[in-house]
Order: sequence, then structure tokens, then C-alpha cells
Amino acid sequence: QVQLVESGGGSVQPGGSLRLSCVASASISFMGWYYEASGQQRELVASISSGGIPNYADSVKGRFTISRDNAKNTVYLQMNSLKPEDTAVYFCNRVNLWYPWGQGTQVTVSS
Repeated sequence: QVQLVESGGGSVQPGGSLRLSCVASASISFMGWYYEASGQQRELVASISSGGIPNYADSVKGRFTISRDNAKNTVYLQMNSLKPEDTAVYFCNRVNLWYPWGQGTQVTVSS
């Protein structure tokens, strides 16, 4: 089974930036970043194909950028212009046929 390890979260003020990383234990395919706010369902906010084609939820379009380094089995999420409503635990995983979930990384946006 592929193992996923997310990192890069933290606490920032509104308007700030963070860069999340997701390292996989093996090569990965169509990947995404998921957002889980307290008491809410986990939802996909950004995805990237094996060839590097990104797609974004409307809520993050223009602010977040997903990228990948296939040589390092790593997917990134650059988060800019952060808002309080971006506060959540962020996970990475395939877009379908999920691997076991990692522990996620907490992002807190607050003044």
C-alpha cells in the first residue's frame, strides 16, 4: 500500500501563504488535495493529472496552485491569499480508489 505523508501546514493571518507537501512512498497517479473543516465532510479542492494538468474548486481558484514532482513522488499545494474559511485539515490522496489516508496537515487562518 502506498503511504502518504502531508506537511507544511501552520497558522497564518488572512492574506498569508503556505505551501503544503505530500510525499508518497511509491509512484502516484491522478492526485488531489482534500480539505476537511471541523464538522464537515472531506472535499476535493484541487487535483492534478499524471501529466500535470490541474483542476480547482471554485472556492480556491486563483489562490491555490497544485503541482507535482514525479521524480520525488511529491505533490504540492501553494496556498496564497488565505482566508479564515480555508481553515481545515488538508489531506492528499488519489482522486478515486483512495490509498490509506495520511494524518493530514492543519491549516489555521486567523487574525
